Amino acid sequence: MATDALRIDGMEAYYGDSHVLHCVSFALRSGELLALLGRNGAGKTTCISSIMGLLPPRSGSITLFGQEIAGLPPEVISRAGVGLVPQGRRIFPSLSVLENLTVARQRVRGTERPWTLERIFELFPHMSERRLQLAGTLSGGEQQMLAIGRALMGNPRVLLLDEPSEGLAPLIVAEVGRTIARLKGEGQSLVLVEQNSQLAFSLADHVVILNTGRVTFDGRVAEVVGNEELIAQNLGVFSAHRAA
Repeated sequence: MATDALRIDGMEAYYGDSHVLHCVSFALRSGELLALLGRNGAGKTTCISSIMGLLPPRSGSITLFGQEIAGLPPEVISRAGVGLVPQGRRIFPSLSVLENLTVARQRVRGTERPWTLERIFELFPHMSERRLQLAGTLSGGEQQMLAIGRALMGNPRVLLLDEPSEGLAPLIVAEVGRTIARLKGEGQSLVLVEQNSQLAFSLADHVVILNTGRVTFDGRVAEVVGNEELIAQNLGVFSAHRAA
């Protein structure tokens, strides 16, 4: 039986008095990619923020490989092994590419192949060429690659990616998809929040759909692909992947 890298049970989250997440539960298996989908405002980013400790849940459990992390400070959760590629990239524009990467470096946790600068530059050769360039002068696609590289420098056991294709040209979206697929192929456990359902379905093993802060679907990707009614009701779009 596959190990749960990340498990959320009965998570409730609020912004002030506004109840945003309602008894959210799902699990990410080790070495898999879970796509967390939903319309705008469904609660996806709130869910990521709660996992990361940026918005501590009011109640519920969040475990990382069996270790309870709910309510811990973000820096403690990061050191425990949760990495975040935030929506909007949020790189440090006044620092160089190299400085953005080195500032995020964390102690290695018993991994056979820790993420180093050399490995990041092998994954993103363009970053090596621009290592001394100010991050704020990079293109949107380059900034997204840098944001992924920065998160990997923390050597995460689970990597959360919040809308990594947002605002990018189709060719760059495809490159981001290839990068995520490579990380998954290397055994990285991933949670992907993504509006591009075609990209999400092409990468995911498991799909969780949120609607108004509640889980409305939780299952393997094969159960979603081609189910146009489910997709239209919960995502407001029709899938590009129809059943054969």
